[in-house]
Amino acid sequence: MAAGTEVISPRRGAFGSVLAVLILLLIGILAFSIRLFSVIKYESVIHEFDPYFNYRVTQFLTKSGIYEFWNWFDDRTWYPLGRVIGGTVYPGLTLTAGTMWWIANALNIPLSVETVCVFTAPVFSAYAAWATYFLTKEIKGTGAGLTAAALIAMVPSYISRSVAGSYDNEAVAIFALILTFYLYVKTLNTGSLFYATLNALAYFYMVCSWGGYTFIINLIPMHVLLCIMTGRFSSRLYIAYAPLVILGTILAALVPVVGFNAVMTSEHFASFLVFVILHVTALVHYIKRILTPKTYRMALTMVLTIGTVGALTLVAILVALVAASPTKGWSGRSLSLLDPTYASKYIPIIASVSEHQPPTWPSYFMDINILAFLVPAGIIACFSPLSDSSSFAVLYMVTSVYFSGVMVRLMLVLAPAACILAGIALSEAFGTLTYSIKYQQIPTLSNEPVSEEKTTALKSAIDSSFKSVVPKDSIKEKTKVEGDEKVKEPVKEKTSKRIRKKEKEIAEKHVEKQVERKPLVLPLEASAVGIVLLILLGSFYIHCVWAAAEAYSAPSIVLSSQMSDGSVHVFDDFREAYAWLRHNTDENDKVASWWDYGYQTTAMANRTVIVDNNTWNNTHIATVGMAMSSPEKEAWEIYQSLDVKYVFVIFGGLVGYPSDDINKFLWMVRIGGGVFPHIREPDYLRDNQYRIDSMATPTMLNSLMYRLSYYRFAEATMDGNGYDRVRRTEIGKKHFKLAYFEEVFTTQHWMVRIYKLKPSKNRQRGKNKRKTKAVSKKITRKPIKSLKNPWSS
Repeated sequence: MAAGTEVISPRRGAFGSVLAVLILLLIGILAFSIRLFSVIKYESVIHEFDPYFNYRVTQFLTKSGIYEFWNWFDDRTWYPLGRVIGGTVYPGLTLTAGTMWWIANALNIPLSVETVCVFTAPVFSAYAAWATYFLTKEIKGTGAGLTAAALIAMVPSYISRSVAGSYDNEAVAIFALILTFYLYVKTLNTGSLFYATLNALAYFYMVCSWGGYTFIINLIPMHVLLCIMTGRFSSRLYIAYAPLVILGTILAALVPVVGFNAVMTSEHFASFLVFVILHVTALVHYIKRILTPKTYRMALTMVLTIGTVGALTLVAILVALVAASPTKGWSGRSLSLLDPTYASKYIPIIASVSEHQPPTWPSYFMDINILAFLVPAGIIACFSPLSDSSSFAVLYMVTSVYFSGVMVRLMLVLAPAACILAGIALSEAFGTLTYSIKYQQIPTLSNEPVSEEKTTALKSAIDSSFKSVVPKDSIKEKTKVEGDEKVKEPVKEKTSKRIRKKEKEIAEKHVEKQVERKPLVLPLEASAVGIVLLILLGSFYIHCVWAAAEAYSAPSIVLSSQMSDGSVHVFDDFREAYAWLRHNTDENDKVASWWDYGYQTTAMANRTVIVDNNTWNNTHIATVGMAMSSPEKEAWEIYQSLDVKYVFVIFGGLVGYPSDDINKFLWMVRIGGGVFPHIREPDYLRDNQYRIDSMATPTMLNSLMYRLSYYRFAEATMDGNGYDRVRRTEIGKKHFKLAYFEEVFTTQHWMVRIYKLKPSKNRQRGKNKRKTKAVSKKITRKPIKSLKNPWSS
C-alpha cells in the first residue's frame, strides 16, 4: 500500500470484494446509460457516415450467413469497379453485432438488426470500463482500478465514439485494446502461459476489429525492449511476449483484410526485431547460468559476433525489401503519424478528413478535462515503486500523447491511458490523505511505554533478522552415527566473533528502524482540506454529462437548432433526400456525390454510387473531384462516361450549415489535381484567398460545384441578394441557368440539392438548334386521332 501496511481480516476482505463487484456493476450501468442521450433526445438511429456501411454489412450477414459474407462482391459501390466486401473490411464489429443478434433471437428476444447495432457501442463501453479496472488493478491495486473504471465510463473522449448509434469499429476496438493490454500485464506479473494464450486471442480480436491494432504490436515490443535495456529481463517477460508474436501473427494473417501484411509491412517489423533480441538475451542469461565466468566471456564474445553478423544480414534484407516499396513498406496513415506533414504533401485525401487533423488545445480540455492535470501525478506514482507493469502504463501514456497530438481521432487511444494514470493518482492521493487522518487518531509509538511483551517481540524480531543475514553457504552438514544409522546434521561454520557481533548490530538497527519509524503523514487540517478538494473534482461528472447530452449525442444525419423561444427545430434534410432517391429513381440508376456521402447513399437510398468512404481508389475519387471542379459541359461529359444519372451536392448557405460541399471544395480541387494536372488550385483562388463573392475567379464561378450549389439561390434569399450565411458574403454570380443539368429535387432547408443529367438530345445550342426548328416547320404531320380507352365506361 502507498500509505502503510495493514492486516485485513478474511471477513473484511470478503466484504471488500463484494463491495468492489457492486461498484463495478454500477460503473457498467453508468457507462451504458450516459451514452443513451442520443436515443432519448432524437431516436434510435445510426450516426455519422461509416456506421451506415457497417449497418448494411451486418444486415447482409444476418440474412445471408457467414459464408456469403466472406464472398460478397458489392456492385452497388465504386461503380463500375465494385468492391469485395469480405476481403476489405475488418469483420470484428460486424461479427460481434451479428452474434449478439443471433443470440437474442435464439432466446426469443425480438430485436431488429438496427437496434442491436445502435446499442452495441454502449454495451461494449461497460465492458471497456471493467477491462480498465482489471488492467489498473494489476498495476496499482483495487482502489486505483475502481477509480480508473469510473473515469473511463464517462470520459468525453471515449463517449464521442461510443454513444448509442455510433456503430463504428472503435465501438468494440477500445475494449479489445484494453483487454489485450490487461492480459499482457497479467502474464507479465504471473508468468502464466494460460494468460499468454488468452493475450494472443485478445490480440486476434483486436486485429479483426480495427486497423489500430498496429499500435499494440508496436507498443508491446517497445516495452519489452525497455525492460531488456534496463536489466529487467525475466522468464515472465519471455512468456508474455514470445507467444503473442508467434500466435498473434499467425492469427492476424487469417484475417483477409490483413493477410500477409502481418509479416510483410513495416508496421510489424519492430515486433520481429524485438523477438530476436529477446531470444538473444535469453540465450545469454542461460549461458551465464551454466558456464564458469571465463567460459562465459568466451561464449558471449562468440554469440555477440554471430548475432551481430546475423542482425546486420537481417537488417540488410529488410532494408532492401523496404526500399523497393514507394512508401518504404508503410501505409499512408502510418506515415502520416510518423511525419505529420506527409499527408498534406503527398496524400491530400487523407489530409482532407477532419478527424485526421491535429487537435487544438481546447480539444484536450474538452475531451479529457481535469484528467490532463492528474496524469503527471499518476506518472510520478508509477515510479514509486517502479515495476514492469507500471512502466508499461507510463510508456502507454507517452506514446498515446504523441499520436493524439498528430491526429485528433487518436484522442480515443489517449483516453484509456489518461484514465488509468488519473485513477492511480486519485487513489494514491486518497490513500495518503485518509491514512494521515486515521494516523492522527492513534498515539505515536514514541509516547507509548515499552511493555515487556513488546521487548520480547523485538528480541525475536532481531533474532529472526539475524538468522536471515547468515549466508546459506556457511552451513554444512556433518554425519552423526545413531545406532546403525547415519544422520546428517547441519553445522554452522565457525565465524569470528567480530563479524557475528557486527552482523547482529546491523540487524538490531534494521529492526529498531522498522519498529520505531513513523509513517510520513500530513497535518490533520491539510488532509481534510485535500480530501474536500478531491471530492470537488467530482464536478468532472457534470462536464461529462453535458458533453454526452449536448456535444456528442446529435447524429450527423439529423440536425437541430434551438429557436429564440426555446423550442428545438429539427433539420431532417438528409433522410428526406435519400428517401426521394429511393422512391423516385430507378433501382439501377447511378448517383454521384462527394465520397463523404457514399455509405449513406448506398445504405439509405439503395442506389449505386461512384465513390464512397472506403477511399481505396484515389484515381476514382480524383475523377469525381475533377468533375466537380470543371465547367458544366466538361463535368457532364465526365459523368456521362461513368453512366451517372443523378448528382447531388450538400449546401448550407441558406441555413448556415458549415460542413457543406462549398467548404470542402478546395479538397476536391487538390485531390483532382493530384491525378489530373490541368486542375490547378491557384485557378480557384484570388490572391491566395478562397472566395465565392464578386471577387471570385472565373474558374471558380464556372465550376460545376459553384453552379449546382448556388443555382436559384438568389431567389430563395429574403432580399434576393444571394447572401451566404456560412461564408457571410453575397455570392458573385447570382442569376444563371443550367444547360446540362436540371434540378429535380431540393430539400426543405436547401441542404441537399439533387440534379439530373440532361440527355444529349435536349442540349442543342446555337445554329443547330435554329436549323432543327426550321426543319420541323417544313414537315407536315397528320393529326393523330384520339383513341378511346376500351376499359372506360
